[in-house]
Amino acid sequence: MGVARSTTSAAGRSRALALPLRRDALLRGLGLGAIVLLAALLRFSYMHELGNVNHYYTAAITSMIQSWYNFFYVVAEPGGALTVDKPPVGLWMQAISAKIFGVNAFGVLLPGILCGLGSVALLYHLVRRSFGTAAGMVAALGLALAPVVVATDRNNTIDSMLIFTLLCATWAFFNAAERARLGFLLLGAALIGVGFNIKMLQAYMVLPALYVMYLLGARLSLWRKLLQLALATLVLLAVSLAWVLAVDLTPASQRPFVGSSTNNTVMELIVGHNGLDRLYGMGGMGGFGGGRGGGPSQAGQSGQGNAPSGQPGQGRDGGQGRDGFGSQGGGPGRQPQGGGQGFGGPGGDTGQAGPLRLLTTPLSKDAGWLLPMALMGAILLAFSSRPRWPVAPAHQALLAWGGWLGAAGVFFSIAGFFHEYYLSMLAVPAAALAGIAVAAIWHLRERHPWLALGAALVALVATMWLQYATVVRYVGAPWWLWLAVGMAGAAALALLLGTALRRAVWARWAALAGMAGAVAAVLLVPGVWSYLTMRNPVENASLPAAYSGETRAKDGAADLTVDQELLDYLQANTQDTRYLLAVPSSMQGSDYVIATGRPVLYIGGFMGSDQVVDGAGLRQLVGAGELRYIYWQTSGGRMGGGSSDVSSYLTSSCQVVRGFETGTQNTGAPGGTSRSGSQNGGMGRMQIALYDCGAAASL
Repeated sequence: MGVARSTTSAAGRSRALALPLRRDALLRGLGLGAIVLLAALLRFSYMHELGNVNHYYTAAITSMIQSWYNFFYVVAEPGGALTVDKPPVGLWMQAISAKIFGVNAFGVLLPGILCGLGSVALLYHLVRRSFGTAAGMVAALGLALAPVVVATDRNNTIDSMLIFTLLCATWAFFNAAERARLGFLLLGAALIGVGFNIKMLQAYMVLPALYVMYLLGARLSLWRKLLQLALATLVLLAVSLAWVLAVDLTPASQRPFVGSSTNNTVMELIVGHNGLDRLYGMGGMGGFGGGRGGGPSQAGQSGQGNAPSGQPGQGRDGGQGRDGFGSQGGGPGRQPQGGGQGFGGPGGDTGQAGPLRLLTTPLSKDAGWLLPMALMGAILLAFSSRPRWPVAPAHQALLAWGGWLGAAGVFFSIAGFFHEYYLSMLAVPAAALAGIAVAAIWHLRERHPWLALGAALVALVATMWLQYATVVRYVGAPWWLWLAVGMAGAAALALLLGTALRRAVWARWAALAGMAGAVAAVLLVPGVWSYLTMRNPVENASLPAAYSGETRAKDGAADLTVDQELLDYLQANTQDTRYLLAVPSSMQGSDYVIATGRPVLYIGGFMGSDQVVDGAGLRQLVGAGELRYIYWQTSGGRMGGGSSDVSSYLTSSCQVVRGFETGTQNTGAPGGTSRSGSQNGGMGRMQIALYDCGAAASL
C-alpha cells in the first residue's frame, strides 16, 4: 500500500514537472516560429517584382533542365558550349526546383530562400544549446533581419545554400568536439566538401576555425585528434574534388568548355578566377583591361576552340549592362567606377582595402550593423572562464564563431575582388556572437554588475553609433532612426537604474527591461533596412546588395530586355538551325536564352574573355548548318575581346543584316542604347551589328 502511494506521488510530481517544461518548449517554439515567419515575409514578399533576377544564372537553369548533359555540367546555355563559372550543387538545386515549379522567380529562388530560413532556425539551435534561449533568439533574429542576407536570399546567386551547408557542418563539428565522435567529424568535413561544390574556396573560409575548435576541444589525445583530422581532410578533399575530377578527366572534346578558366579545366578555375583572383583582384581580366588569354585551340568544337583574348567589362557574377540587344543590367547605381577595388583597382563598389573597410561606406550597410556588439560578445567569451585543456564549451564557441568572423573579416578587408553579397558570410558569426553577448552580459551582471553595465553600454553605444552613421550617410535621419536612438537611451537608463539600485525589488526587472530595450534598439535599424531592401527589389536584379538609399521605380527593370523585332526575325530564319545566334558573351545572349529556351552561343563565355570558339570553329558550325547569325562588332572599341580571327571571318564570309546595327559603349556592359547609335554616355563608342553567315550570304 505504501509502495503504491509512493509510486502515485512520484508520478504526480513528474506530471507537475512536465507541465512547465512543456510550456517552456511551447513558448520557445512560438518564439522561433515568429522569427522564422518574419524572415519568410522579408524573403517571399514582392517576389513578382524580382523578374528573372540574375539572368546569367537563370539562363543556365533554362539550359540545365533540358538535358542530363546540361544538368551535370551546369552549362551556361542550351547549346552546351561552356559551363557556368561555379560548381554544380547550388545550381542543381535551383534546376530541380525550376523543373517542378517553372523557370520563374519562385521556382528559381525557392531553394535559396528555404536554406535562408533553415539557417535562421539552425543558428538558433547552435547558440541556444550552450548559451540559452535568449541568446539563441537574438542570434536568429539578427540573422533574419540582416539586410545583406535578405538581399542574397532573394537572389539566385548561391550563397544562401552555402551558408546553410556551412552551418550544418558547424553543427557536426560541435557534436564531434563535445562527444569525441569520429562520425560527426567526418560528417562535418563532408558537408564542407559539399559547400565547396556550391561556391568553391569560399566554403573553406570556416575550415581553420572548426579544425582548431575540434583540436583544442575534443576530449581525446592530441595524436588521436591529429590522426582523425587527417582522415577528415581526406574525406573533405574526396567530396570537394569528386565533380572537379569527373569534369577534368573527361576529354575536352566530349564536354563543355570550363567557363572563366584559362586552360579549360576546373582546377584552374578554382585556383585562378575563383581563387587568387578574388584575393589579388581581377586586374585586366575582370576590370577594364584585357583578357586572360592563353589556352589551347581546338577549332571547330563549339565548346573548345580558341576565342577572344579579353573584353572590358564589369564584375563576373552577373554585373551586366543594358542595351537594345537585351543584356541585363545590374541596376542604376550598381556600376563600378573606373578601377574599383572590387573590380581590379583601388576604390569602387567595395571601398578601400584596410582595417576599417567593413565599418565604413559603402560596406557598412552590408556588414556593419551588429559588428560592435559581436566583437563585445567575442571579448566576453574570451574572459568568461580560465583557459583549460580541453577548452571549455564557451571557448569552443569563441573558436568557432570568432574564428569564422575573423577569417571572413580579414579576407574581405584585404581582398581585391568580391561582390557585396559575399558579406552574407559575415552576418552568420556576427549574429551568433551578438546573441552570445546578450547572455554573457546578463550572466556577468550576477557577479560583476558594474562591469556588466560597462560592457552593455559600450556595446550599445558603439553599435548604435555605427548604425546611425550608416543610415545618415544614405538617407539622412528618418524618424525610425531617432526612435531607435530613443529606445537605446531608455534602455541605457533602465540598465543604469537596475545596476545602481540592484537591492531594490524591481531592480532585476529594470535590468531585464533594459536588456530587452537594448536588443530591440540595435535590431530595429537593420530590420527597417531589410524592409527597404525587400521593397526595392531592382537592387537585387543581378548583384544583390543591401538597400543603398535610393527608392527605385518598380517598372519591371529586372525583367528581360530583348529586341522583339530582332527576335522575331531570328526565330523566322533559324527554324532549321541549332543556334538562334552567336554573341560575344553571355551579357548579350542570356536574355534570349530565357526568352526562347534555345541555344545561343557565347563566343567568349561570360564576359567575352573565354576561349570557347574561334573563327575557324564558327566557320565549321556555319558549314554544318548549326549556326547562321552572329552578333559582332563592326567598328570602334573592343567587343568579344576584339578577336581578329572572328572579325576576319565575318568580314570575308558574312554580310551585315541592315536595320539591326547598334551603337553602344565599349565597356562590355552596354547601357541604354538604340539601333541608331544614340547612347547614354559611357567610356567610348562601338558599332555592333548582326551578321548573316548562311550559305547565301557566303557566296
